[in-house]
Amino acid sequence: MRIELLKTFLEVSRTLHFRIASENLFITQSAVSARIKLLEGDLGVLLFDRSQKHLKLTPEGNRLIKHANELLFMWQKTKQDVGVADSDTYQLVVGSMMSIWDIVLQDWLKKIHRNLDDVSLLTNTYSPLELRKSLLSRVVDVAFFFEPPFVKDLITEKVATVPLHLVTTEPNDTREKLALDNHIMVDYGESVNAQHLREFQDAPPARHYMSQPRIALNFLLDAGGSAYLPRQMTFEYIEKNKLYLVEEAPVYSRDIYAAYLAKSQKTDIIEQTLQLFPSVVI
Repeated sequence: MRIELLKTFLEVSRTLHFRIASENLFITQSAVSARIKLLEGDLGVLLFDRSQKHLKLTPEGNRLIKHANELLFMWQKTKQDVGVADSDTYQLVVGSMMSIWDIVLQDWLKKIHRNLDDVSLLTNTYSPLELRKSLLSRVVDVAFFFEPPFVKDLITEKVATVPLHLVTTEPNDTREKLALDNHIMVDYGESVNAQHLREFQDAPPARHYMSQPRIALNFLLDAGGSAYLPRQMTFEYIEKNKLYLVEEAPVYSRDIYAAYLAKSQKTDIIEQTLQLFPSVVI
């Protein structure tokens, strides 16, 4: 199966339009249609329902999306690994949940780039279940979790404890209000969510619920309100008086763990990269 067919399928599944997909891929619309028909022929199923005015994914097409993304990632991993095989460079495949990327891993990647010239990075985002499977199957070299995976074949290290502070766009919010009249609930996992509900059981329900702190931060800056966010994400906005710390509100914390296979051939380079975390507390 050619990689171009999967890339074309994913673009059509994203746009649900052959013409727009062709423009984004810089090929003709007839070429897009031909690639989709070829892929459908290889798989023996229809991937798109063309009977209606608007293109729709079939159930088979929906199931293919996940596999297509995984195959493209493995192809990229293979190309990069082959490309560095004849040099002194090590490929390091890093996997994480999206929210952990936002909180601590972006700066960590910069430190690897600046300090370890012999490391070539490849990153991907997963759900917690997919992340664990990818780690155990050696698709990923090192993975980051909120909750440590208790698996005997894995080495797990706590790399950060991230404080979560309540911030608001309103400078005059009081301790009694706690800025919760227009609150965005950010999902940091069950332990933090349960603690928040206990602390604020008499508060009005959250106005919005968001899974990623970065999305919540951007929404907050545009639309106003309040949210619990990592201090390092909000520091510059507090300095510029775009956000205000609710000083008397409870402070939560979220531990972040790195995990890798105990018998990994890349143990030494993984440990070198983990030492670039500044300290356990951020």
